[in-house]
Amino acid sequence: MKTFSHTLFFLLLMISCQIFAQKKEYHFLTDSLKIEQQLEKYKLAGFSLVVFENYEIVYANQFGVKSMNSAERIDANTAFSTASIAKPITALLCHILEEKGLINLDAPIDPHLKRWHLPKSKFIENNKPTWKQFLNHTAGTSQDGFEDHYEGEQIPTLQQSLLGQIPRYDKEIEFLFTPGSDWKYSGGGYTIIQMALEDTFNKPIAVLAQEYIFSPLRMKNTTMIQPNENGFLTNVALVHDKEGKVIKIGLPITPQVGPSGLWSTPTDLAKLSIEIQNALRNKNNKVISHRVAKKVTAVTALKNAVGGWAYGWQKSFGYNNYDWFSCNGSNTGVGGSVFATMKDGNGFVLLANGEKPNRIPVITETQRKILTLMDWNGVKADEVAQEIPSDIKEKLIGTYNDFLYGLGAEVKITKKNNRLYAESPILSLFKGKNENELIYLNNGLFKITDYPNLLKLDFNNGKLSAVTVFRDQLTHKMEIINTAK
Repeated sequence: MKTFSHTLFFLLLMISCQIFAQKKEYHFLTDSLKIEQQLEKYKLAGFSLVVFENYEIVYANQFGVKSMNSAERIDANTAFSTASIAKPITALLCHILEEKGLINLDAPIDPHLKRWHLPKSKFIENNKPTWKQFLNHTAGTSQDGFEDHYEGEQIPTLQQSLLGQIPRYDKEIEFLFTPGSDWKYSGGGYTIIQMALEDTFNKPIAVLAQEYIFSPLRMKNTTMIQPNENGFLTNVALVHDKEGKVIKIGLPITPQVGPSGLWSTPTDLAKLSIEIQNALRNKNNKVISHRVAKKVTAVTALKNAVGGWAYGWQKSFGYNNYDWFSCNGSNTGVGGSVFATMKDGNGFVLLANGEKPNRIPVITETQRKILTLMDWNGVKADEVAQEIPSDIKEKLIGTYNDFLYGLGAEVKITKKNNRLYAESPILSLFKGKNENELIYLNNGLFKITDYPNLLKLDFNNGKLSAVTVFRDQLTHKMEIINTAK
């Protein structure tokens, strides 16, 4: 009996040491990130962070307060308004419903609308926009973001939103190009998706999301219910202005739920990301199928699509030699990001309750440090590089229009130690441990370290004249202008 007691004690001691070691292993993040100092420096109320690695949450921490008007600290269950992070949730919901045979995302969306119908337009006379085109922002609709409302105000209906009878807009949503021919980010398009879902199933989108996503994944602190509705969460972070003061009562109401009405925590969003990552490898996924995960994260828009776009997810980044699916959210006084790798199960989620000047510096610095500190490296074994011919090197050096993201920033190609590097404000924004080296592959294409697309370079009279961007089965060719004076 004594031997058994000693053995049991030894086993418990070993388990305790292992648990302590696991917690200790990632303690360097707290020491390196110095979040508390940043909150004070930038007058940021609160910040919540989760890091996951190898398909498991390995680090979670919260800093600051829910409201500057009280001393109540943010905890792991404190939900934030997540703004556009609602979009990939809405897109995922649509794909799950399609897999169940309840809707067809390749079909025109207008027959599903009852309270309002698409406006007449020359762009859609012979090209009826489909669900998918709204989901990947290729439908061509106007209306970007929306103004928040607060309890006591007149909350507009979805019909009023689409008719442009809301702040920021003075006319009905319209089509700006033929569906499928271009790309334009459109919150209005996701509002149309919301209306089509609700009109088809006779349920609020919040109920559908709860039934098909949040409850099955046990995302207990996530909802699309709004602060003026029954069932809203009680443990939430209030929104703050740039002076660090609570905006009105601190609880923004978003009638455009599909594009921007989600409330959640980094832990819940990490659960969702890991479920998608598991589904991508078709292992340990319980709610999202392999087929749906592949569909929602596949690049479906490349032309003018900020480096690549899927259904709700942005596919613009290649940090630490990985392909990532990501989403940034920004509402007045609150915002954050989700970043997850397509393989190996790595990523992070962070949310902050402060205005852009307060939260963006903290978010940017935290992302950069995580990418630098974590031992993540997704180099493809089958990529074989070769030396760039010296005559091509000299031709490439210069300053050009933005052929990487199409956002108007300049791209510079410079030479250091006989190697070529790309420089861009977008590339450097969340730069991790790698330099953005321009690499010549054995198939004649180029790649840039930590940029997800392949490049084919064309020359005319000895100068770079065009770049064709490749991603999966998509291509987009852009004329190049040397902008150097």
